[in-house]
Amino acid sequence: MLTSVLRGLAAASLAVLPLTIPAPAHAVETLPLAEALTRLSVDTESRDGYDRDAFRHWNSGDDPGDGCNTRGEVLLSEAVEPPTVGTRCRLSGGRWWSYYDQVWVTSASGLDLDHLVPLAESWDSGASAWTAQRREAYANDQGADASLVAVTARSNRSKADQDPAQWLPPAVEVHCRYVAEWVATKLRWSLTADETEVAALHETAAGCPDQSVTYEPAV
Repeated sequence: MLTSVLRGLAAASLAVLPLTIPAPAHAVETLPLAEALTRLSVDTESRDGYDRDAFRHWNSGDDPGDGCNTRGEVLLSEAVEPPTVGTRCRLSGGRWWSYYDQVWVTSASGLDLDHLVPLAESWDSGASAWTAQRREAYANDQGADASLVAVTARSNRSKADQDPAQWLPPAVEVHCRYVAEWVATKLRWSLTADETEVAALHETAAGCPDQSVTYEPAV
């Protein structure tokens, strides 16, 4: 009788064991830029069916209780000098560095929050097959510093939906960083790159022998 009870307890403990084991962590990887480029999957791109509204943004952010949406939270996290936060996350004062064009900005209203890999580009590169929930996660990604970046509205709008074959930041000295962050974002979200894009990335990377790429796969 005792043996049967012990066997039953053992079976019960095994049955619940999988529920108590945490999911394996996604490892952060740091690679030389040239090596990271070899990890990009090369494929053709298609913008068929693209609609910006397919990516819900800006949602309530990482902290739904702070009164700020994703845009507000990123502006707060990237501020070099913190702004004052008013009702409904109204920001006043503060100072930001727009790295695309190397410009100081002293008003949140003068900033755009850029998806480093634009929403349309992500659609072309694989997001068209995602669920609405995954597209929302991408559009509001605060899990990697490179995913969303506060920059001048002028620089962001000159970029629009272009990839590095068509557009690089006006400040030449940040091209290595920008290309590394582009590659990191594509690897993080398992997005593809087309041949023209990859060629442009390699061309820029040739002048960046010391540049590394750090990324963690998105959940």
